[in-house]
Amino acid sequence: MTKYIIRRLLWVIVLLFVVSFVTFAIFYLLPTADPAELRAGKNPALIPGIRKALGLNHSFIVQYWLYMKKLILHFDLGTSYTNNAAAVKSEIFDRLPATVSLAVGGFVVWLVMGIAVGTISAVRRRTVFDRMAMGGALFAISAPVFWLALLSLFLFSTDAGKIAIFPGAGSYVPLSQDPWKWFTSLVMPWCVLAASFAAIYARLLRANLIETMSEDYIRTARAKGLSERRVILRHGLRAAITPIVTAAGIDLGILLGGAVLTETAFNIPGIGRLAYDSIQNADLPTIQGTVLVGAVFILIANLIVDILYAVIDPRVRYS
Repeated sequence: MTKYIIRRLLWVIVLLFVVSFVTFAIFYLLPTADPAELRAGKNPALIPGIRKALGLNHSFIVQYWLYMKKLILHFDLGTSYTNNAAAVKSEIFDRLPATVSLAVGGFVVWLVMGIAVGTISAVRRRTVFDRMAMGGALFAISAPVFWLALLSLFLFSTDAGKIAIFPGAGSYVPLSQDPWKWFTSLVMPWCVLAASFAAIYARLLRANLIETMSEDYIRTARAKGLSERRVILRHGLRAAITPIVTAAGIDLGILLGGAVLTETAFNIPGIGRLAYDSIQNADLPTIQGTVLVGAVFILIANLIVDILYAVIDPRVRYS
């Protein structure tokens, strides 16, 4: 197991180099907005000076080399083109708590809902509950996140909602500042973020559990006199949940890199909103920094998922 983890960590480093190079190539070689032209406005004479100040007068290879040199030696992600030359690393770490709060909270909600609904639907398939749950899951999967966010704000926001319950967009406060306001400001974003994920997980778990409950070892467990609850939770669910672990690890890693639509709709100052604003302003160092942070979370999440396989399923062993 130790050798396997070391190999995977080395691959993480290699893949981060690949991600950084591809991102650099997309925004520097392909036709995109020129940061110097955007900042020069209606005065083209300023473009050469701006390009020199931003370091854009060098070739692509030189720019990439200078960027990676600062990143490796000093963990320096560069400075923003738009936000008063602020350090990208500082901007990302300042916004990381908001993204972690949103992603982890939404993850807990959709995991609890998905597992509970999927398990009950599998055990009571073809009942009224099963049909209603799967119908609701199809609706949640089909509904766009941005539309769900606007609908929840329209219905439940204290600003202008029909049923004023929760604070509206822009109400997020850090956990350290006011825990109760932090919680209430994230209830709607958590539910909106969790809706489609919970629906996917419920349908996936239902299908896997129905198949698992027909296996021979399940019949053997029942023949030994084990209670139905223990057969389902200790034997059936443990085997059926393996694909859920895979999906959960990848989805959480992606969201920790920034839930762009949810953060934008609810005006949450997280990494996803930072990436959105950076793309709008062609702020290439900030885009590069958010992409790298997202890649780190995804790769680490995949590593953790692979390790959890050996814990959940005794048949899985790594060498």
